[in-house]
Amino acid sequence: MKRLILPILLFLFSLPLVLQLTPLEILKLKTFDTFVSQQKPSGYFTILNITEEDIANEGGYPLSRQTLAQIQINLLRSGAIGVGWVVAFPQPDRFGGDFDFTEALGFSPSVLAMYENNTDTYPPTTGTVILGEDTGGIYSQGVVENIEVLKQNASQGLAVARTDVDNLVRRLPLLMRTPDGWVPSYGIEVLKILSGADTYLIKTNQNGLEEIRVKGLPSVPVDSFGRKWVSWVNTPQTTLQEMNVENKFVFVGFTAKGIMPQLATPVGLLEPHKIQAALAESILIENSPHIPDYSLAVELLTLVLTISLIWLIIVNMGITSGILLSSSISLLTVLAGLYMIRKGILIDVTWSLVSQILTASIGFYLNFRTQFKLRQQIKKQFEHYLDPDQVKRLQDNPELLKLGGEKRYCTFLFTDVRGFTALSETLEPEEVTKIMNQALTIQQQAVQKHGGMVDKYIGDAMMAIFNAPLDLEDHENKAVLAAIEIQKNIKEADIDVAIGVGVNTGYAVIGNMGSETRFDYTAIGDTVNTAARLESATKEVGADILIGENTKKSCGIKLNLLEPIQVKGKKDPLNIYTWRGKYESIT
Repeated sequence: MKRLILPILLFLFSLPLVLQLTPLEILKLKTFDTFVSQQKPSGYFTILNITEEDIANEGGYPLSRQTLAQIQINLLRSGAIGVGWVVAFPQPDRFGGDFDFTEALGFSPSVLAMYENNTDTYPPTTGTVILGEDTGGIYSQGVVENIEVLKQNASQGLAVARTDVDNLVRRLPLLMRTPDGWVPSYGIEVLKILSGADTYLIKTNQNGLEEIRVKGLPSVPVDSFGRKWVSWVNTPQTTLQEMNVENKFVFVGFTAKGIMPQLATPVGLLEPHKIQAALAESILIENSPHIPDYSLAVELLTLVLTISLIWLIIVNMGITSGILLSSSISLLTVLAGLYMIRKGILIDVTWSLVSQILTASIGFYLNFRTQFKLRQQIKKQFEHYLDPDQVKRLQDNPELLKLGGEKRYCTFLFTDVRGFTALSETLEPEEVTKIMNQALTIQQQAVQKHGGMVDKYIGDAMMAIFNAPLDLEDHENKAVLAAIEIQKNIKEADIDVAIGVGVNTGYAVIGNMGSETRFDYTAIGDTVNTAARLESATKEVGADILIGENTKKSCGIKLNLLEPIQVKGKKDPLNIYTWRGKYESIT
């Protein structure tokens, strides 16, 4: 089941990106709004705001075209290099000032605005040179055009302001389609007029539009629809009274309430002339932000790689290492995303970051649950056979109990109750159980006291391991001491049983034997079998304790050599030893 989690996570987290779900798109756009840095103005533009006070001083709205002509002339006298009226004039002036205004427009490069409506009226198309197929773009909905007389001395551009899914203006098309061809947006038309160019160069690819260029200006990267991401540059603003416009192209518009609509942008409500000024500024900015066509592919690749890496780290490492490494990956993701944004390439890593956090949380939860179950399993398996401190150490280091075995040098102790069958026949079952429990408890306590682990009980027999699962110094000595103490405590308990003890040291395969869900920590090998054979031989030899050769070599306790014995499975007789001291001297 655990193997399926990663593919499932990749599918679930990739799906919103592929489907481009609205909430995710809004999150992406808000992220770009937050981290796209404020650019410096180009120095070529100024915004002129005609206020309510200005309108009141001129007798109210609409202002006569003679008044507008005078504003145009005053701007030029103040040093303006051109004037852009982000206003449409679809009707003749009721005051008869159209000729004066037309004449004033001809004194410098001038641009008038067109606005979209739902009619079938389309303006004359502009000259274009297309590299590639003539595909892509956004169709205009029809426009409100300026009267013919004004168009004699002024160019026109669409002051279009399409909104994103959250109803904010961020991306504006530089060119828009009509049934007859292409029509420029206001901001790029201003730049074309100022550069003296006659045409737009459009580069396309298999997805649609790719770049739009005006002669003498850098290529402007756009999305497949021809949209440019607007950098909300703080363009200088002036008034009719100040006229700080020297060597500037001036965007003119009305800020009086109710005249021009205010549109919602990431930086607040703005009038159309301020939006078009920002668009013109954005075209001139080096590394101006744009969303490339390959953004989705990069975002998907980032998500898949980072999630996969984080998942593999978490499932294969400890919690501390997993947190550090997964946090590092997330930090690198954020830094890479910010670096791309600073370079003007809008690649979103927000969803990838959210997915990383969710993946890490799921992974840590599953790890914690697995670790908790393993700790409980370790406690259940070892709490009765190991000292509590040793059990805790195993819980803190479960890797010591991985399924499988390792070759390990240990000392093994076997015990058995002599005459158990006869005892069972002469006593009631309850009495037998009581005696056996008492005897086994004495043995367990002696083993644990000296650092050993009671591996298992086999009827009236017991198997103990020294130097596993935890390292135990001087384990040979401690095993012999445990054997002696078992005999001492059995005799002192006044229990009508005799215990035989066999001790042997050597290599054995030791570890968890079984399945992944149910295992038994034990040891197998010739050394283990020999320890059991030594215990079986105690009655025959007439000794309470029999100790093997390897144990004797590393044991500091004085032992007595007995006659070699032949045990099952061994070709040669074994040297054996016992302890002949007084049990009362053992503490």
